[in-house]
Amino acid sequence: MKKIKTLTAALLSTAFALNLQAQQVMTVDLSKPVAKIQPAMYGIFFEDINFGADGGLYAELVKNRSFEFPQPFVGWVPFGDVSIASESPCFDRNPHYARIINDGRRTRAGLDNEGFKGIGLKAGEEYRFSVYARTPENKPMKLSVQFVNSTNDNLLKKEFEITGDEWNKTEFILKSPFTDAHSRLRIVLLTKGTVDMDHISLFPVKTWKDRKNGLRADLAQALYDLHPGVFRFPGGCIIEGNTLATRYQWKNSVGPVEDRPLNENRWNYTFKHKFFPDYFQSYGLGFYEFFQLSEDIGAEPLPVVSCGLACQFESKELVPLDQLSPYVQDALDLIEFANGPVTSKWGKVRADMGHPASFHLKMIGIGNEQWGKIYPERLEIFVKAIRAQYPDIKIVGTSGPSASGERFDYLWPEMKRIGVDLVDEHYYMKPDWFFANASRYDNYDRKGPKVFAGEYAAHDYDANEPNSYLSALSEAAFMTGLERNADVVHLATYAPLFAHIDAWQWRPDLIWFDNLRMMHTPNYYVQQMYGMNKGTDVLSLTMNGKPVEGQDSLYATAALDAPTGELIIKTVNNRMTPASIQIQLKGLKKKSKLHSGRCTYLQSDNLQAENTLSQEVIVPCMRPVTITRDDVLTVELAPHSFEVYRLQFSK
Repeated sequence: MKKIKTLTAALLSTAFALNLQAQQVMTVDLSKPVAKIQPAMYGIFFEDINFGADGGLYAELVKNRSFEFPQPFVGWVPFGDVSIASESPCFDRNPHYARIINDGRRTRAGLDNEGFKGIGLKAGEEYRFSVYARTPENKPMKLSVQFVNSTNDNLLKKEFEITGDEWNKTEFILKSPFTDAHSRLRIVLLTKGTVDMDHISLFPVKTWKDRKNGLRADLAQALYDLHPGVFRFPGGCIIEGNTLATRYQWKNSVGPVEDRPLNENRWNYTFKHKFFPDYFQSYGLGFYEFFQLSEDIGAEPLPVVSCGLACQFESKELVPLDQLSPYVQDALDLIEFANGPVTSKWGKVRADMGHPASFHLKMIGIGNEQWGKIYPERLEIFVKAIRAQYPDIKIVGTSGPSASGERFDYLWPEMKRIGVDLVDEHYYMKPDWFFANASRYDNYDRKGPKVFAGEYAAHDYDANEPNSYLSALSEAAFMTGLERNADVVHLATYAPLFAHIDAWQWRPDLIWFDNLRMMHTPNYYVQQMYGMNKGTDVLSLTMNGKPVEGQDSLYATAALDAPTGELIIKTVNNRMTPASIQIQLKGLKKKSKLHSGRCTYLQSDNLQAENTLSQEVIVPCMRPVTITRDDVLTVELAPHSFEVYRLQFSK
């Protein structure tokens, strides 16, 4: 019996020792913050890829509404006598229009529009139809506008009348009697004679903030819910264009929407396995709308302009240095458009569009993923001109298309020499890279330009590069390093933002949608949890005297939220087993003690799990935190989890 008792005691002692060894101790020093976190730290990057603008965030339901595509009937099925004309146009920069003739012998003549992989209509919802039209014969002409579902039933018909030989706008509301993601819009000329029609448009009445020429409400709401600090737009590679002629020109994207000229989208032919020859930019979602959206969602606007280089992956076209002045002037004029008084040329354009107040622009990006000597020698010209006229505007340069290598190593010293404020770094890598690079910025130059992690996403090992839980978890781990080094990293934006489920070219993406639904990826929820819990000041958090950046597959960072007085701790456990953690609080003020807390977390045992339009299986959950000691928090991190703790101290 004595031997049994001795053996039992030994086993208990061993178990206790193993338990102590298994419990990791992390220390948070509350006495002195180590870095300020920028209010704009975590944000979003928009590029018109995957039909993210037309057919996506921009709520217009009609494709090629102004008949300006190179093949002017793309998106349309004409029937009867229909042609394209341009004599005496309604709009100077969109001169083409459709001429429909009913000669009295046909029962029908008109147009069908397919929308963007269909037109999404919801039963009971209202839609605003509008058209600019005239009749050369100057007599009343009767037409019918119809909603046709995917089984070719025209379940809604409304007749309207056109009169006069001058261009006039007709507008009215239609209520859909059915729900169908793949409907069509049909217009039929019923009266014998001729009608000219241009800028045929259909918008849901319920756009974001109920604006005409507005944004799709659910997609814009998803951006708002991220609590973004910065909004970079209008893209990366589309800034450059496949050619300089197809680069994004912001001046073409402002003013009356009907007279914004069409531009070819540089992504229409880029992916050889996913051609979209019908992919163009209407510019209906233009710089005014981008600035307005930034204001709506509480994000700092970060517009990007061309530096005079076409996409270097696609072209060697460039603007000679002695001919760069118009490009530099575009950048200066953009700042005036955003901030200038209503008495200035471009400030007046902004005011005439409905926003006399300044958009309070503080930053501008010059170029996208350029590299080599030809980039900094052009960037330097921009920097000198902007500094001279707008010394308070921060300028963003680039370190090229990669996270390391010869181009990267050349550009960083050049960015320091030129004196940009931020350097845009891009990395699309495997999850292992993100786990391994949580310490990437630990040894960056603290006195040089700050880092803007402008485009990043973990591309999972699957050839289809899904938005798997593993990719999201690795990004959460990597972002602990961004936050811990907030004195170096001032901004960070995941990319790309949107993807149409029926028209995507690149993945992974943050938000997926079809014509009626949308879904948040696990990656979205990681970004949201950071955006809602960034705090104001980084605190020292260590384990065994070192930052927690992958030891035992654990990652962690701590921050103080000064306005609320809360301690925010973010942890990632990339182990297959739970992790027992004791968090000790050092430097706690007298009479202060932990009072209460809550934990928001993502967790899945299936690293390949994905959310779908039908079901989101990876979503944040919340639980209260039990406080048992004044200065110590004991938690158990679930396997493969990302957890955010908000802890309140007693008054």
